[in-house]
Amino acid sequence: MFETLMITFREGLEAFLVVAIALAYLSKTGGEKLIPSVRHACVVAVVGCAALGVVMARVGALTPFWEGTLALTAAIFVISCTTHMIKMGKHMKREITSLIDRAVQNPSDSAKFAVFIVVLLMIGREGLEAATMIASLAQGTDSTSLAIGGILGLTIAGLVAWAWSKYGHRINLSLFFKVTSAFMVIFSIQLAIYAFHEFTESAEIAKLGIIDNAYWHAATEPWGPQGEIGAWITYSLVLVPLAFLIVGFLKDRNSTRMTAST
Repeated sequence: MFETLMITFREGLEAFLVVAIALAYLSKTGGEKLIPSVRHACVVAVVGCAALGVVMARVGALTPFWEGTLALTAAIFVISCTTHMIKMGKHMKREITSLIDRAVQNPSDSAKFAVFIVVLLMIGREGLEAATMIASLAQGTDSTSLAIGGILGLTIAGLVAWAWSKYGHRINLSLFFKVTSAFMVIFSIQLAIYAFHEFTESAEIAKLGIIDNAYWHAATEPWGPQGEIGAWITYSLVLVPLAFLIVGFLKDRNSTRMTAST
């Protein structure tokens, strides 16, 4: 449940921020007539990504090979997501507004469609990443825990995005992204280990004769979610982001005190 909460919080926060920035920018620049296109893009992205997640979860449950493939794909998405946010997080608003500017420069008949596509692609990217990661988690987690974690994560993300839109100067989004990036890196390692472990059970890999499946299956057993080392990796999903959050909070408080004293 915690993994799902963190995933939906991270991806949901990015998606909510995209929507908040797009709506605010259109309102300030006289593009109110294009706002319905943003809303329609949100609906299509959510429905499409949810449907894709269900399909991937069912495919992943077929054989260890597909389960491993799904986990490896999710790990790749996690790394790409984290790398993208580290590079572009500070420039998110500028990136979104520049894309909308280019979209609305189209002829009036196609401006709505252009804004719809821009927002759909930006939100869809986050939704696709979340759907892939959650589909991988679905192989070893009951649906109730996934649902609770997803609802909590999206709720928190929505509240943070709302707070940012109202009190942006007081919300340290950089700290949020640092904390969730720490989680994502550890989670990607866990996914990669899980993918390799599932591949060692795969008949397709065994036929290739590339590795000694029996040996590597036994060797990676302690690293799995139920193993001793795997358990500590799971604990670190909580402890490491918490440490980042505490350190970041203390730094912010010290900098605020120093500013006030000067």
